[in-house]
Amino acid sequence: MKYIIEFKKFIGHLLNNKKLIFTLIKNDFKKQYLGSYLGLFWAFAQPLVFILVIWFVFDVGFRSAPISNGTPYFLWLITGIIPWFFFADGITNGTNSIVSNDFLVKKVSFRVSILPLVQIGSALIIHLSLLVFLIISFLLYGYTPSIYWLQLPFYLICLVFLMLGLTWLTASIRVFVKDIGNIIGVIIQVGFWATPIFWNITMLPDKYQILVKLNPVTYIVNGYRDTFINHIWFWEHTSYSLYFFIVTLIIFVSGAVVFRKLRPHFGDVL
Repeated sequence: MKYIIEFKKFIGHLLNNKKLIFTLIKNDFKKQYLGSYLGLFWAFAQPLVFILVIWFVFDVGFRSAPISNGTPYFLWLITGIIPWFFFADGITNGTNSIVSNDFLVKKVSFRVSILPLVQIGSALIIHLSLLVFLIISFLLYGYTPSIYWLQLPFYLICLVFLMLGLTWLTASIRVFVKDIGNIIGVIIQVGFWATPIFWNITMLPDKYQILVKLNPVTYIVNGYRDTFINHIWFWEHTSYSLYFFIVTLIIFVSGAVVFRKLRPHFGDVL
């Protein structure tokens, strides 16, 4: 019950300080991408170039692209890789959100728990822009808007909650263990290849598919593809959706508890 009360207080704090949060997100975005002449250009160029490289290697080079329902591999690829970019950027920057804002941590009146959310919000700006690119790509390939696109906010909210729980956990530990940043970097790299982003999960035997689906990001990637390609509602995957909700709730609560326990000691270490 006390966690529910704390969560309500947190949501209330977000609503009461939404202007401050938006200002912090805007300032963080400017600091990351507008600090140089081509900063904003590189924010979009890097993921787009990476997408083109993967597409060229597997579709043009190997000519063995794992497509679904006759969908062009390029569309199939970007539908899975765009949510991964959001996840990877949010987790990486969110992990360092406390140590990179130590001047705010030492302010008694400032609620430090919003700092990981600020980093996620900053990454969300790029993600929304890439979603526009995704939709335009589908339209250029001759696809028409579908009612299934309406469930995109559902998967986006699910991803944000998963990321917030993880960043509360990693950001709080990062204050005391500097190696966590490097460990997260390695996990992100391994996770990219272990998640069915550029390869199709149906290529694996059933017993290995189950292992891959244990990764909660797989649920999000599949959800984006169900939204744009397969045209499947999220409630049609009842057991898989329930599994994701349980795992995300555990991660969210665990992250909140660890963050709350370690928060009083942040100022002593930073």
